Amino acid sequence: MKKRVRNVMLSALFLTGSLMMTEQASAAKVGPEEWTEYRMNSENNPVYNSSFDEEIQDVIETNNQIRSTPVIVGNNAYIGNHESGDLYSYNLVEGTMNWEAKAPNWVHSEMIYAEDNLFVGFGNRYFKENGTRGTEDSGVLSLNPETGETRWKFETDGEVMPTPAFHDGTVYIVAGDRHLYAVDAESGEEEWNLELGHVMSMSSPTIEDGMLYVGGGAPTPYTFTAVDLEKEEISWQTEFPEAYAGLDDVPPVIYEDSVITTALEGEEDDNPTHMIYAMNTDNGEMKWKDSLGQGEMVKNNKSGAPMIYEDQVFVASPITKSYYAYNAADGEQNWKYEANVSKAPPVAEDGTVYFTDKEGFVYAFDTETYELLGSKELGGVLAPSGPVLMNGTLIVGSQDSNVYALPTSDVRGSSDASFFWTSPLGITLFAATALLAVVLLFILRKRTARKDPRRVGK
Repeated sequence: MKKRVRNVMLSALFLTGSLMMTEQASAAKVGPEEWTEYRMNSENNPVYNSSFDEEIQDVIETNNQIRSTPVIVGNNAYIGNHESGDLYSYNLVEGTMNWEAKAPNWVHSEMIYAEDNLFVGFGNRYFKENGTRGTEDSGVLSLNPETGETRWKFETDGEVMPTPAFHDGTVYIVAGDRHLYAVDAESGEEEWNLELGHVMSMSSPTIEDGMLYVGGGAPTPYTFTAVDLEKEEISWQTEFPEAYAGLDDVPPVIYEDSVITTALEGEEDDNPTHMIYAMNTDNGEMKWKDSLGQGEMVKNNKSGAPMIYEDQVFVASPITKSYYAYNAADGEQNWKYEANVSKAPPVAEDGTVYFTDKEGFVYAFDTETYELLGSKELGGVLAPSGPVLMNGTLIVGSQDSNVYALPTSDVRGSSDASFFWTSPLGITLFAATALLAVVLLFILRKRTARKDPRRVGK
C-alpha cells in the first residue's frame, strides 16, 4: 500500500513538473516585451533570446513595399508599408494576420511598442515651397496593439519618416519641419517642442542617458544635434561643412562615450566620398573619422547606417558597394568586403554578422576572422529595412512587399551568392590571384627564355 502511494505521488510530481515545463515553454515569446526606438536599442543591433525554441520559417505577404524594419514584440510582428501606409500585426507562431490598419501617408517609421501602445510616424519625402519636407498629412499615430484601433493622432508640419523614440512616458518625434516634439504617450498632447534648425529626413533619434542624438540636413551646413531631454534644450551641435547628403538619413549609434554616424562629402552627385565619424557624446568634438571610399551616387538613403557589436562598428556603404568593420574606440578599419549596393544596417549575434543588400541576398560573416559563412537569396530589395534576430530567426522586410523569416542556420549553410573576399588592406582575393598569376607567368617566361637555344650567346 505504501509503495503504491509513493508511486502515485512520484507520478503526480512528474506530471506537475512536466506541466510546469510545458507552461514555461509556451509562455516564452519570439520577441521582447517592448521596442522603444529604432532597431530596439542605441547600438542598432536588435537581438533577443528567450527559452522559445520553435523554428519559424515564413513569408509574410503585404500590400506594398516594406522600407522599415519589422518590429517584433511578444509573438507578433508589426509591419508598415511604404506608399500605401498599410499597417499590420502578424502572429509569427500561428502564421496568421491579427489585424490591418492604415496610416494617412507613407510609412518608413518602425512601429515602436511601449506601455501597451504602438507609435508609428508617417509622411513623405516631397518638399513644400517653404522648404519643409513632407506634403499632405504628416505626424504620428498611437495604436492599440491588440486591435489596430487608433488611440490618438499627433500632426506635424513636416514628415515623420524617422522612427520616434519612447523615453520615460514621452514619445520624441523629429520631423521634416526642423523640430523635435515631445508628446505625452498616453494622451497624445504636446509637452514641448524645440526648433533644431535642420530637416530630419530618415535619421531616427537614439536616446542614451537622457540625451537624444540625431543628424540633420538642410539648410547647410549639415549639423548633428544632441538634446538634453530633462532640460528641454540643445546640449551641443556639430557642423559638417563638407557633408552634403546622408547625415540626415542615418540613425546614429552609441558606443561608450562616442556617437557614431556617416555622411557623404565631396562634389554633389559626382563620385562622393563616404565618411564615417565618431563624436564625443559630451561635447560633440570629433574623436575620429575615416573615408570608406568613393563611388557612384545612389538614389535615396545615400548613406549606410552603422551597428555596434563587441567593440566593432559594422556598416555597409551603398557608395562603395562594400561592407566594413571598424574598431569602435579608435576608428581603425579591420575589414572590407566588396558586394552589392547595401543601405541597411546589419545585425550580429554569437560571432556572426548578417548583412542584406539591394539584390535580395543575406550574407553571414564571422565577426573575428571575417570569413564568409554563407549567403541566402530571399527576394526583392532588402533596403533600407534591416534584419533582426529573434531566438535564432532572422526577420527582414523587402521592397517586394514580403517579410521573410528563416532560421539563421539557413543563411550560414547556404551559398547562393559569392563575391570577392577583401583583406583589411582593401585587396580583393580576385586581385591578389590575378597579381599572383601575372608574377607566375613572368617567372615562367623568364625560365623559358633561358632554355631557348636561339638566345645562347646573345
